[in-house]
Amino acid sequence: MEMETTAQNTSPLERTLNLAVSLAHMDAEVGNRLKRMARTVKMDGFRPGKVPMKIVAQQYSGQVRQEVLGDVVQKSFADAVKQQNLKVAGYPRIEAKPAEGESKELEFTATFEVYPEVAVGDISAATIERPQVVVGDAEVDKTIEILRKQRVSYEPVERAAASGDQVTIDYRGTLNGEEFQGGQAKDYRLVLGEGRTLKDFEDPIVGMKAGESKTFELTFPEDYHAKELAGKTVTFEVTLGQVAGAKLPEVDAGFAKTLGVADGNLDTMRSEIRANLEREVKKRINSRVKEHVMQALLDATPFELPKALVEMEIDRLREGASEDMRARGMNVGDISFPAHLFEDQARRRVSLGLILAEVVKANQLQATAEQVRAMVNEFAESYEQPEQVVAWYHGEPKRLAEVEVLVMEDNVVKWALERAKVVEVASAFDELMGNA
Repeated sequence: MEMETTAQNTSPLERTLNLAVSLAHMDAEVGNRLKRMARTVKMDGFRPGKVPMKIVAQQYSGQVRQEVLGDVVQKSFADAVKQQNLKVAGYPRIEAKPAEGESKELEFTATFEVYPEVAVGDISAATIERPQVVVGDAEVDKTIEILRKQRVSYEPVERAAASGDQVTIDYRGTLNGEEFQGGQAKDYRLVLGEGRTLKDFEDPIVGMKAGESKTFELTFPEDYHAKELAGKTVTFEVTLGQVAGAKLPEVDAGFAKTLGVADGNLDTMRSEIRANLEREVKKRINSRVKEHVMQALLDATPFELPKALVEMEIDRLREGASEDMRARGMNVGDISFPAHLFEDQARRRVSLGLILAEVVKANQLQATAEQVRAMVNEFAESYEQPEQVVAWYHGEPKRLAEVEVLVMEDNVVKWALERAKVVEVASAFDELMGNA
């Protein structure tokens, strides 16, 4: 089918193609399709394949013409962008032009964006900081304390409640003398000082003894999640039933066994904790370095972004946020996250995707099968049955593809570190691990 095309630039990345479709050739294609349809079409009163062509045309010509038009425009658009060597970003917006007189053509415009030319900038002047963290006995001791606190138990005590104690309380809250939703509970357990309830609710309980009651007022924050209570002052009546003090487990063979050390050997336990910490430190250092490299590439490589790609990435991020909330058991219902919440992240991801693709292509940094196998094995090391983890990755092509992306990013980081200035920076263990 004949078609004429002309192109024009309307912005740095936006293009418009003018398409002209020959009506004569379109009519011919409609006729051919109707003839093929007539061979098999079924209609009451006629045997299959014996329906008169005139009736087939009356019944189906409108539908077939729309299908032909769609196919023709789609194919012609694809041929035109291929002929002009255009890399289309997103989807085109195709609009019909008003018909003029007895025109023998249908005219359309296809407006779309193209991928930008990405010229990766020079990062030789960029400074990449690589944290240096030592995992010593002190770090192992801190981790053991954290593990002990995760296994805390509580025993009843005959004294006033203090921060860190677990208390069992009954409480009743009223607003203007009336109970409000969620303001009452019996035998409610609460660890003072954990921050799971409002500080102004916990503070009056500190110092109370079993059997004691207290009445106090509390003003909810202006940004409190229950809007009907935000900024309101309520009255609570609290009765303390029991005070239980925290008891941490002893660091002994039994404790070591809870951490997976079968024979309960404490030296083995410390060695395994140190090895796990070193793996995590290495992982976090690599993550920090990767972030710095990516930012250096972004800073050195400014270019125009296709709006279509950014919008598509925003949609992916919004859907990902909804799926995450569902996975956490939250009912998102008809919640629609505003696009602006994801715009900066989307622009960064699209930019990095285009930059990394160019760096990988120009420097042959594609992931090799050996690199992918090595990374999968490294992931599996921290599990009790690493062979099952390896099989899990190799059992699904999508999982291996995700590993390939990570390997490719690591290849880009290595490439960048050979060109940028790398500065070793002594860092605190707690800061790197997010405990500061």
